[in-house]
Order: sequence, then structure tokens, then C-alpha cells
Amino acid sequence: MENGDVLPDNVYLLEPTDQVVELQTILMDRETDHSDFVFYADRLMRLVIEEGLNRLPYTSVTVETPTRFPYEGIAFARGNCGVSISRSGEAMEHALRQCCRSIRIGKMLLADDTRLLYARLMPDIAQRRVLLLYPLLSASSLECCALTCPNF
Repeated sequence: MENGDVLPDNVYLLEPTDQVVELQTILMDRETDHSDFVFYADRLMRLVIEEGLNRLPYTSVTVETPTRFPYEGIAFARGNCGVSISRSGEAMEHALRQCCRSIRIGKMLLADDTRLLYARLMPDIAQRRVLLLYPLLSASSLECCALTCPNF
């Protein structure tokens, strides 16, 4: 994103911590071999997913520990899901599944001219909180089409 770009209120940038910048540096280095690239790309995608999950609502819960003591904690509120934009969004599905095993994931395929070619979404998607899985998010019209899709 360029410095002058204005992001919608529901789009957040990952804070450029030293760890994030190091991962980006490794990924941009032409000397990085394939297995390292895959490893570090997966790590960065997991950080992005974790940041998105931190922004979702939680509810208070009480569980019983193995030693029979109550523990006051939190759990995700119901209604979260992911939607991957086919062509590269599937790369983020594994990171989401690593963090949330039972989360529902829909799919969208968009043409280069922003036409929706295919969608497999939850029937109640309008009532859900959606994590859009697309590692190349930019200001282009392709992604903007997904963000404004009438089914969302």
C-alpha cells in the first residue's frame, strides 16, 4: 500500500514489528530457496490470521481443569468464518485451520474484470464476521469486488 492510500475501517495492516520485517525480508530475498520460502510464508500468513482472530469478539466461559478447579476464560463468539479468494487465498486456509479447527471456510473465484465466477458461501454469511483470505490484498478492483460482494 502506498502512503497516501486510505484503507476501509474494516481493513487492518499487520504492525511492522522486527519479526514481521525479517519475514518479509526473507521472502523478498532472491537467494531464499523454495523450502525456506514456503516455511516463512506460512509463518507470516499465520501471524496475519492471528491478528485477524484477535479482532473478533469473544465470550466469557468457565471450564473445569483436569484437577477439577474452575477456570474463567474466553471462547470465540459464534458466527465467525473465513472466505478464500481462489487463485491464492487457499494458501491462507491452512493457517486459519491451524488456529481454528472447526471454522467454516467459503470460497470465491473472481475474473480479472471483477466478475464473480463462483461462490460457495454460507447461507447466513451476512450475519457472520468474515476473515477474507487473500494474501495479495491491494487497492485493486479485484479484491474490492470481494469486499463489497452483495452476499457479504
